Amino acid sequence: MFEFDQYLGFLAFLVILTMGFWLMIFLVAIVPYWIGGSVTELFKEMREKRKKEKELKS
Repeated sequence: MFEFDQYLGFLAFLVILTMGFWLMIFLVAIVPYWIGGSVTELFKEMREKRKKEKELKS
């Protein structure tokens, strides 16, 4: 039969394992999407800035 301390240790292990699992899902799926969107927006802003500079020169 399990004692209460072993049960708490098992629950702590499950909580830590589950948190690690969801953290990995977040890091693998959401963070690259976020970084990619930021880079895309940066390139769009740079392109618009170049366009405006060309229009001002001509």
